[in-house]
Amino acid sequence: MALRLTRKILTCHCFSKSCYASGLLVTSAIQETMLINNSFESFRVSDPLCTYHQLLSLQCFCSSSIRQEKLCWEGPSCGVLLRKLELALKSHQMDEAWETFNDLKRLYGYPEHDTVNRFITELSYSSESHWLQKAHDLVFIILKEKSNLLEFDVLANLSLSLARAQMPIPASMILRLMLDRKNLPCMNVLELVFLHMVKTEIGTCLASNFLIQICGFFLHVSAEKSNCTKLIKPNTMIFNLVLHACVKFGSSLKGQLLLELMSQTGVIADAHSIILIAQIHEMNGQRDELKKFRDYIDRISSPFARHYRQFYDSLLSLHFKFDDIDAAAELLVGMNRYRESFPDQKLRRDLLKPYLVPIGSPNLRSGLKIQIMPELLEKDSVLKMEGKQQLVLFRNRKLLLSSRALAKLIDGYRRHGKISELSELLLNIEKEYHSIRGSSLCSDVIDAFIQLGLLETAHDILDDMESAGYPMGSTTYMLLLIAYYKEKMFREAEALLKRMRKAGLDINLSDEMVISASLSEAADKTAPSPNASALLGKSDIAESLVWEMREHEVLPSIVYELNSSIYFFCKGKMIGDALKIYRRMQEMKIRPTVQTFFYLTCGYSSMEKYRDITILWGDMKRNTESGVLVVNWDLYETLLLNFLRGGYFERVMEVIGYMKEQNMYVDKWMYKHEFLKHHKHLYSRLKASNARTEAQRKRLEYVKAFRKWAGLD
Repeated sequence: MALRLTRKILTCHCFSKSCYASGLLVTSAIQETMLINNSFESFRVSDPLCTYHQLLSLQCFCSSSIRQEKLCWEGPSCGVLLRKLELALKSHQMDEAWETFNDLKRLYGYPEHDTVNRFITELSYSSESHWLQKAHDLVFIILKEKSNLLEFDVLANLSLSLARAQMPIPASMILRLMLDRKNLPCMNVLELVFLHMVKTEIGTCLASNFLIQICGFFLHVSAEKSNCTKLIKPNTMIFNLVLHACVKFGSSLKGQLLLELMSQTGVIADAHSIILIAQIHEMNGQRDELKKFRDYIDRISSPFARHYRQFYDSLLSLHFKFDDIDAAAELLVGMNRYRESFPDQKLRRDLLKPYLVPIGSPNLRSGLKIQIMPELLEKDSVLKMEGKQQLVLFRNRKLLLSSRALAKLIDGYRRHGKISELSELLLNIEKEYHSIRGSSLCSDVIDAFIQLGLLETAHDILDDMESAGYPMGSTTYMLLLIAYYKEKMFREAEALLKRMRKAGLDINLSDEMVISASLSEAADKTAPSPNASALLGKSDIAESLVWEMREHEVLPSIVYELNSSIYFFCKGKMIGDALKIYRRMQEMKIRPTVQTFFYLTCGYSSMEKYRDITILWGDMKRNTESGVLVVNWDLYETLLLNFLRGGYFERVMEVIGYMKEQNMYVDKWMYKHEFLKHHKHLYSRLKASNARTEAQRKRLEYVKAFRKWAGLD
């Protein structure tokens, strides 16, 4: 009886319409039959006939068993898993959603296009970094197995989420994936991605490299006259974000490369850009480059003067680095004068159109030119361009020199023995800014020299003031007189006392009374002291002068001049002339800088002379080992790219080793891409045992090492 009942149940189960509707298979029925048979074994009794209630109990048991098994079997079905995934995504239960998605993929493959993209989108919205990393990893798995499932908008949102979570490396990989497929996020989204990426040094490295990659792709499609050029052209804001980060993290050489790309892509530099350009040129010591912008900046209308304070600060700093005191004085006098002599309306009409400023020598036919609009300024920009007010200040709608800048000027004129020129400059400043400063600049400078014990210089300036019809007050004369008596310079004191009486500064006191009063005042208040710290409390100018006279420039001004010459020759591809200057530096025992080697490397690179760069690399290592040079990330990266292009893999691995020792981030993806671009099939099938020469065997060894490091093998 049990056997017949089992067969009947099996038959009914297999051919039941409801079973087919729910997608059940015969295997499920067989499993159920085994369960029922086991139940009959325990149900048998000695009485061959079963009571009605016992049969009814068996019927209930079988029905219950069928229902339970049906639910258990339906669990991993495609429809149930999709509904389970849908509920998990709606309730933001990421653990359950992840597990369900993996079950679905394992049993039935990838779900529909919309489901996959919604799942990645939900992962992108997570605030937890490990879910964002899982989304990133899933994207690259799908790319290998079924790439047509991915939507670009979903990838754009994922890159933004990764950047916002300060995960710049996976964010850049998603962006590069999109660019490889000839698509990019819209510029508004890309701006936000860059905004978050450049908050860190590694993010700045990746953002700058990706911007270079975008520019390269844009120039390529522009040459082919493609219709998508407008969609992939980077805008001014993106350049500004990356340039600002380059300034912040000291990556000025990379910033200089971006300026050239800004020119090549035709992106217009706005007011923010010009400030960043000024800071980059200051960091690189490129005064001649920055001077090209001054004519346009001097003409801006008064409302923009505050914004360009940093520009004049950078240019003035370069004048001091070049020890060009006359140029610094001329800049001081002209900062406000030219702007005030022209109506604002006329200037606005002229400046609301792009101007072209040459990069490198303006005489080169193939030279680059960057477009600038000095009065183009976004009011809602996220960039804060104020910076430190070190040399130039903005007060009462005027650009003024700080005490430190004045001290640099004064000390420069003193060192060059140009006291008459200093007096003339002080008078000009006094006449123009007297009402702003609220005190006598000439008196302050003379007092500062007196405090520092430079009595002869103070006396010379005093004479110049009298000759110019600008006599000083009695206090200045008394301070100098006190100092003379204190230093036992009685002859000078007597001469000064006679001049005071001649000028009507005699208060009917005898010489002895004046001397006594002077010495008493000196003892109480202003007597010169050999201790410099006692002098610092007198005035800002005196304090700054003490600092400037003690401070020694790390680099002599001639280094900046020679580097500028090397830069211009390399830009003109006159590498022979650049090498002559470099050898002259060696003969004069002048230490080359990072900029020196960077310009020479770029010069050789423009002519594809990669072997010469390997020789230059030897000089860099010698200077590094002797402690006179510290190679930075910008230069290492330039060397790596050029060694890869030239196929010098031993040098490649050597540079990578140096970067690892100094804990520098290495953009592995970029170098891998460069290798595939130039050496995709290099030694791909050659084994070490098949190498013909020892040189070939060694080169093969370094190629294999690089391929392993880059993840190509």
